[in-house]
Amino acid sequence: MLIDLGLMAFTVTIWTAIGFLGQFFFSLRFLVQWLSSERARRSVVPIAFWYFSVLGGATLLAYAIHQQDPVFIFGQGLGLLIYARNLVLIRRARRADRAAEGPETP
Repeated sequence: MLIDLGLMAFTVTIWTAIGFLGQFFFSLRFLVQWLSSERARRSVVPIAFWYFSVLGGATLLAYAIHQQDPVFIFGQGLGLLIYARNLVLIRRARRADRAAEGPETP
């Protein structure tokens, strides 16, 4: 499908849609972080931020691989490692907190 916006025109393919979807998810993480910070009245990074980072990053990485863009591939690939590492650290901290609380008593 060709979209003509006057000054520019571009063809929308399934890969263009995937790229925009990835960018949407990636951008949504900032909205989640901002709303969480406003609610807490301090700067916070909720776990949803990291999940949207992984979702958007993975989608954008697929798009970058399709486009064969090494700069984009490197950037998104490295980002995915960082987002995944943050999720691992969060999971470990939650497990440690539960272990420190001891077993639940009925």
